[in-house]
Amino acid sequence: MTAVFWIAGIVAVLGAIGVVAARTPVHNVLALMVNFVALAVLYLSLSAEFLAVIQVIIYAGAILILFLFVIALLSVSKMAKEQAPSRLVAQKELGIAAGVVVGLLLTVSIVRNGIFGTNVTLQDGFGTAATFGRELLTTHVFPFELTAFVLMVAVVGVVVLVGRRDS
Repeated sequence: MTAVFWIAGIVAVLGAIGVVAARTPVHNVLALMVNFVALAVLYLSLSAEFLAVIQVIIYAGAILILFLFVIALLSVSKMAKEQAPSRLVAQKELGIAAGVVVGLLLTVSIVRNGIFGTNVTLQDGFGTAATFGRELLTTHVFPFELTAFVLMVAVVGVVVLVGRRDS
């Protein structure tokens, strides 16, 4: 089961890199789907079947289909947006710097906790619908609402990025 966890983790990271590196919006969405399915496999390896099913149904299904419809309705132009002159100065350098900082934080975490971390015992009912609902709507209400807001901002961002027209 550890091998499945590591393979799914690597696929999830590669999918996330594909989201950032892809040139067309449709390829971004497809890479995001790979990432979401890999996350569902990670949930399965942690014996959280309910979370895995929700991950596939809601995120890999509904959210990505919504993004594809928005992209299709706004008729993507032939030229990739990256070929147009950039209005953001030094975005490549800032992205590389952010990647280096995240890499350093991951390295410190691995060195501090060891490569496999510590064995964590899961609570009874981990990953079930009842436990998930109780935690989501009692302990984690604010992050839940914040996630809904972030998804709304992402949809607006897709509309803005894909809907730009060259004058």
